[in-house]
Amino acid sequence: MKINVLRTDLSEAVSNVSRAVSSKATIPALEGILIKAYGQKLSISGYDLEIGINTSIDATVQKDGEIVVSAKLFSDIVRKLPEEVVCIETDDRMITYITSGQAEYQIVGMSSNEYPDLPTFEETESVEIKGGILRDMIRQTVYAVSDNNSKPIYTGSLFELSEKTFRIVAIDGYRMAVRKEDIDNIIDSEFVVPGKTQQEVLKLIRDEDENVDISVGQRHIMFKIGEYSVISRLIEGTFLDYKSTIPKDKKTEAVVNTRLIINAVDRMSLLNGDKIQSPVRCVFSKDEISFSCTSAIGKANDSINAEIFGDEVEIGFNNRYILDAMRNIDADEVKITLNGGLSPMIITPVKGDSFISLVVPMRLSNG
Repeated sequence: MKINVLRTDLSEAVSNVSRAVSSKATIPALEGILIKAYGQKLSISGYDLEIGINTSIDATVQKDGEIVVSAKLFSDIVRKLPEEVVCIETDDRMITYITSGQAEYQIVGMSSNEYPDLPTFEETESVEIKGGILRDMIRQTVYAVSDNNSKPIYTGSLFELSEKTFRIVAIDGYRMAVRKEDIDNIIDSEFVVPGKTQQEVLKLIRDEDENVDISVGQRHIMFKIGEYSVISRLIEGTFLDYKSTIPKDKKTEAVVNTRLIINAVDRMSLLNGDKIQSPVRCVFSKDEISFSCTSAIGKANDSINAEIFGDEVEIGFNNRYILDAMRNIDADEVKITLNGGLSPMIITPVKGDSFISLVVPMRLSNG
């Protein structure tokens, strides 16, 4: 293989693809990236047997070929090369020569035969959606994906397509986030996409007006984002009937400025940390929400104005869960619905129903 390629294009592609590379793999080749040069394109792939990322960039290919090189070492070298044009050449011993200006490197590569093939699958369904819409839907829900592998199904989000409606639902046992969007789809399907895969898709969406193509098979899904393809396993299992978890009754309803409640809860959070997790006590009374927090390191109190209708209620919650919901709702004002101090708190925009967040309360101690 012998090619010339622009350093900025190569560095960006390698950086993005390397996020799918395993840092500690039982197969040595999986700690590398696969580089293929054919025609006038350079194809670059990373794969950890769960998720794969592939892209192609323009290159001047003088000799076709393939090689696997260490993802970290190659990325570090390319990022620090002095000139814009990079020459890459390999020989029969799998030595890779990298030249840019006066800088020269020789690194040991591996045969592409040692690199596992990225999955191929028969597409059963597909949908097309604007990048900006998909980005917002993932961002507003992925924070509620579980990181507990004891229930693998909840380490991903439910993608639900039905009746020209697209929903993403994430649950971790303590909270739930639901984001809905009306789109022109004609399929009726649901599948569970790993949280890690969604995070990678989120990072790759740059143009909000460019369509993202989603192809679904029996066990795999592929997102086509510009020149990038992200392919991932789907998570198998039965997802919770999330609609049944949303309380139907309400005793208290509050309309509050989103920034005000974020700031107030943030101030209470100063008394909590990774090793300290005391509930934030919240009292909804006439025209006011009062906050307090007592932990091993001190006490804090605060209050904000709000429009409150219905019964007075006292409830405790995890400060981080409330902040995650409020910071992702994308609305100047929110509506908080309560059905007593032991029922989940429902957070929605004041207008519309595109976003719903549920937070399970923490039990308060007396006093």
